[in-house]
Amino acid sequence: MRAKWPVFVAFVILGAGYAGYPYLTLWRLDSAMRHADAATLRSLVDWYAVREGLKEDICDMAMDEPTEGARPSNELPPFGASFVRGITGNVLDQTVTPETIASMTKPGGAETQGGPRVIWAFFSNPTQFSVDVRAPDSAEPIRMELELRQMRWQVRRVRLPNEMLARASAGT
Repeated sequence: MRAKWPVFVAFVILGAGYAGYPYLTLWRLDSAMRHADAATLRSLVDWYAVREGLKEDICDMAMDEPTEGARPSNELPPFGASFVRGITGNVLDQTVTPETIASMTKPGGAETQGGPRVIWAFFSNPTQFSVDVRAPDSAEPIRMELELRQMRWQVRRVRLPNEMLARASAGT
């Protein structure tokens, strides 16, 4: 009976470590944002995947909006989609970087009233962790998806609410 206790304790410790690891990653991400630490942000976020996801979302939003005077037989939808994706891609590649995000934050961890708050965070499956963050100027939450790869949790997707996507695509 005594030989089973160390095995049981080891499983409990490993389970607690696994369950707590994404929360530790969120804490590190929050700390990096508060202290404008671009190096830490670079390691915690898969910037290529995040930019590609945002490009997809902006293009989908632009294609879903009806245009005034649109003809029923639109002759160039693939061209229009590639044009929008090209312009969006260039802008996002230049602006969605760890350095840009770090420069937008207040160094020193200064608290702002009504800042973004985590409203929900839990596992979607054993290798994915979803987080909903409420921004002060948004009715809908921002959804972040973390993925466990090579024993590290990393932000792989950020889904912005439509109102934020519209502001981003308008450049405001």
